[in-house]
Amino acid sequence: MKRLLSIELQKIWLNKASRVLTLTYFMLLSFIALIASVKFDLGIFKIHFAEMGIFNFPYIWHFNTYVAAWLKFFLAIVIVSMMANEYSYGTLKQNLIDGMSKKELILSKFLTVVLFAFCSTLFVFIMTLLLGYSFSSYTEIGIVFTDLDYLLAFFVKLIGFFSFCLFLGILVKRSAFAIGFLFVWSIIENITKVFLSFKLFPEGKTAAIIEQFLPLESISNLIAEPFSRLSVIKNIGTKIGLENMKDYGVHFSSVLIVLVWTIIFMLLSYNLLKNRDL
Repeated sequence: MKRLLSIELQKIWLNKASRVLTLTYFMLLSFIALIASVKFDLGIFKIHFAEMGIFNFPYIWHFNTYVAAWLKFFLAIVIVSMMANEYSYGTLKQNLIDGMSKKELILSKFLTVVLFAFCSTLFVFIMTLLLGYSFSSYTEIGIVFTDLDYLLAFFVKLIGFFSFCLFLGILVKRSAFAIGFLFVWSIIENITKVFLSFKLFPEGKTAAIIEQFLPLESISNLIAEPFSRLSVIKNIGTKIGLENMKDYGVHFSSVLIVLVWTIIFMLLSYNLLKNRDL
């Protein structure tokens, strides 16, 4: 496994575009810390994000993982390009000629996906601890390490999304078309959700139950938006008569659905590669 991973990392690092995108991704992750210094002074309205409690433990685990997840598209381009470049530069065929099996080839790609997801999760973990201990009003150990399940959700979210991108890279062979297909698929899922909610099942929870099994929707469901959890938002809702009943937790069923999709994407990727004439 170490040999397979080493081969893939060398390919990524030797490709200038992939190297720049990877470094940019981790730089942007660190920019989450800049949110702490953002202040808006609009007359009677003064907003200082750090004072709003977004860096308080344990809420910060939810906030940071949600915001960091939006940056996954930078690594998605790297994952897609990683596979597309195999076809463009002929390295896929060369690896097979040199003795690497198609199973090993897919395994090397998946190991890279897992490594990217793990490094991202570790980076967010360290950054969250630093920000939390710098700005949080609560630093007791029991509070600090509450809600770490958001980190697990973040890790699974990245693996699921990158596995989908890897599958698209193998399916389409061209990085630009694969990224385009990703956005098209997102539109298809949104249309499907509208059709289910307003046409087939306008009442009850049937539509929501079905929607949770859609690939991108299941990945999105792992971490709910955290902003309405803020006390200032809740207070505004209370004043205007809106009671927040939203569930913000990380659920085992959501994690399981994404893991199943990950397995499906990897099996589909392997079958495509195995049956394709290279």
